[in-house]
Amino acid sequence: MEIDKIDARLLDLVQCNNRLSSEELGAKVGLSASGVQRRLKRLRKEGVIESDVSIISPKAVGRNVTMLVAIFFEHDRADIIDRFKRGVRKMPEVMSGFYVTGQADFILVVTANNMEEYEQFTRRLISENPDIRRLETAVVLDRIKSGFTLPMGRLACW
Repeated sequence: MEIDKIDARLLDLVQCNNRLSSEELGAKVGLSASGVQRRLKRLRKEGVIESDVSIISPKAVGRNVTMLVAIFFEHDRADIIDRFKRGVRKMPEVMSGFYVTGQADFILVVTANNMEEYEQFTRRLISENPDIRRLETAVVLDRIKSGFTLPMGRLACW
């Protein structure tokens, strides 16, 4: 799909604040409200905008601990990898998951109320995935940046 400068500017704006009205967005990009709505509808239909979400403070809802978990498998087999991917998508504790290159096979961002809850998660993870050779956990001490904003760079320049 071709993304022009107006699309890119709209994407830039809604990434920072998806609660702006069509009128407000239109004023910023030089379109009518209905023109903005048509473009956003097309961007959603084409899969450029995957989701409109609210980012919630983990601590505000009792998710006091965040971990980065490296998963190492015994064997690199497609069926093992695919089964693990499907399983991770169903785990509410996993905020993000990445299939990666390097020594680890996956990196997960996991949240828990406390370390005891995280221990229960790891026990369940290992028992449900006997092909895991080991996992390494890094506990997040301070979240210095969090978000999903993609830089639009040259695309959004006027």
